[in-house]
Formats: sequence, structure tokens, C-alpha cells
Amino acid sequence: MNGAPLMKRDRLSAIRQILYSSGSSSIEEIAEAVGASPATVRRDLVTLESTGAVTRTRGGARIADSAGIEVAFQHREQQNLAAKRAIAEAAFEKLAPHCSLFLDAGTTVLQLARCIRLNPMPLSVFTNCLVTAQHLMDVAGIKVTVIGGVLRSENASMVGSLAEELLERLWFDHLFLGAGAIADDLCIYSLDEAEARLNEKMLARATLKTLLVDHSKFDRRLTYRVAALAPEIEIITDDGLDAFWRRRLVDLGCEPRIVSVSNGAGEGIE
Repeated sequence: MNGAPLMKRDRLSAIRQILYSSGSSSIEEIAEAVGASPATVRRDLVTLESTGAVTRTRGGARIADSAGIEVAFQHREQQNLAAKRAIAEAAFEKLAPHCSLFLDAGTTVLQLARCIRLNPMPLSVFTNCLVTAQHLMDVAGIKVTVIGGVLRSENASMVGSLAEELLERLWFDHLFLGAGAIADDLCIYSLDEAEARLNEKMLARATLKTLLVDHSKFDRRLTYRVAALAPEIEIITDDGLDAFWRRRLVDLGCEPRIVSVSNGAGEGIE
């Protein structure tokens, strides 16, 4: 067994992550991974199957088809979570009542949606992310509009020509955008072509534009270019960003706001 036994709630979450990563796994493999007996894992799989999260197979289980979007999003959301929360808290300070926001489908932007849910104010929120819409749909004073389009299951987001056409008819006070990567050419990149096109449209339809991106996204390159960084794009990131990249952003005129992950407080760059 690996480490101390997990509590049931944590164990159920761990089993879902294991099955999402592997597709399927045997009871013995799961038991070893979560530090529980095969009998306990069998009971956990019955519980998870009753919620639609997994499908039991002979001698094991696999992730349920209907659970893929949720688990994929949760898996990405947990990466650098402390940094994402600190960045979101700094972004929340920039909100003003009665303004119109666009929240994209990034997991750091989702943390901003959670801040809004905890501290609501009258807002018009537009999003292409189903998970973000679910977090805000029952919050008093917040009007949520989900733009239509084709569902990109990997990101729980709506993309495509319909979404792009709708953006042409809208204007937002403030866009909060995530990023898959920021490469050494000082451009934002995405893994998906349709997502990249839509993100580019978002940047063209907002007065204020704020990029919420943790340090791990810098010095990476994905396939599809979204847009070049520019002084009008504010950047909020965490203190894991190295001095080289801080200097490059300052030289470009994109002086970032750096937040401390240890206490979540924002502080200006030196």
C-alpha cells in the first residue's frame, strides 16, 4: 500500500482520477494505488457506479463515458491550484458592480468564478464554459449568458463559428482569459484551433483584457497561436515566474502583477 489510508471522500476522488488517467484498471491496482483493501475498493466502485462516475467491469472498472468532461476538468483544475486561487483573488479585486464580464474556459478563470460565487455582486457574466456557468447560475444578482456553439468536451467549452458570430454582436467591459501556453515569441498559444480562434475574438471585443496565467504556462508552445502579448493586456501571475520572464514582460510594456502563493496577496513587480 502507498502511504496512509485515504478517507472515503478522498479515496473516491482518487479512484476517479486513476480511472480517468488509465481508462480502466483492476481492483488490485486501484487498491494498491489508494492504500485500501480490495473489498473496500469493491464497495467504493459500487458507490461510484451508482452516481454514474464509473462503470464496473469483470475484476475492475473504467471511467464512465458521461463522466469524462467533469473528471478531465477537475484533473487540470488541481494543477498549481494554490497559484490559481491566488491569481483569481487578485483578479476579483478588479471587478466593479454592474459591469459585463467575459470569463473564458480556463481553469484559473474558473477560480475567479468561484470567488464571485462566494462574494457576489450585480454582474452580467458571459462565458463559453459550461462549468463556469454551473458555478454562477443560481447566484443572486448575476445574469449568466452561455454563448452557443460546438461543445469541446476536453475543455467543457463552446467553440466554433456560431460562438464567433455571437461575439461579433457583443462588447464586454472586462475579459478574463486563461492560456494554454506563452511561448518565447511572446504570443499566447492554445492546443485547439477552434479555441484559439475564439480566444482571439474575445480579445477584440473587450475594453479591459486580463490574462490569468500561472508561471507553468510560460516558456511553452502549443500548436495554435491566439494573439501576441501587448501592453493593453494585463497579466496576473504568481511568484513562481522567473526573473528572465519578468524582465521580458516589463520590456514589452506588459508589467505583470505578481501574486504570492504563500499568502495569496498581490504585490507589484520590483
